[in-house]
Amino acid sequence: MAPPNVSLNTIKSFLGQKRMAMIGVSREPKSIGASLFAEFVRRGHEVYPVNPNATEMFGERCFARVQEIQPPPDAALLLTSPAVTDSVVRDCAEAGIRRIWMYRGGGQGAVSADAVEFCRTKGIELVPGQCPLMFLDPVRGVHRFHRFFVKLTGNYPRSLNVAAG
Repeated sequence: MAPPNVSLNTIKSFLGQKRMAMIGVSREPKSIGASLFAEFVRRGHEVYPVNPNATEMFGERCFARVQEIQPPPDAALLLTSPAVTDSVVRDCAEAGIRRIWMYRGGGQGAVSADAVEFCRTKGIELVPGQCPLMFLDPVRGVHRFHRFFVKLTGNYPRSLNVAAG
């Protein structure tokens, strides 16, 4: 496993946003997307589901594109395939979203090298991979074990020290 390419500061900044688009969330109630949606709502976030194949999800209006959400959300969590991620990050930039998390619980997840590069060139704060449930304290269940394992292997993101000046 390669060392993380994101700081804990960036992760905390993303998780600190209250208005969030969840793009590519599945209508399947037992999916990771449904779990993430429920957990963020439980913690007081305003979560807007985005899926072009649904008009309602989890009792909330579902948007076909992130640009339809007004005012724009502060962050976007992508649960898309890498091929879709490439166009979704452009939609997010067009909507004025400055924080993006490309979900990855295993495999490639939503991460796309082209999308990562696009975000970097546009100055978008990015979490390219990881599962947010590993960082939402208190961490529970399998996510707690996963965080312990990632820390044990030295691959847990670290905080960046900000020099006082």
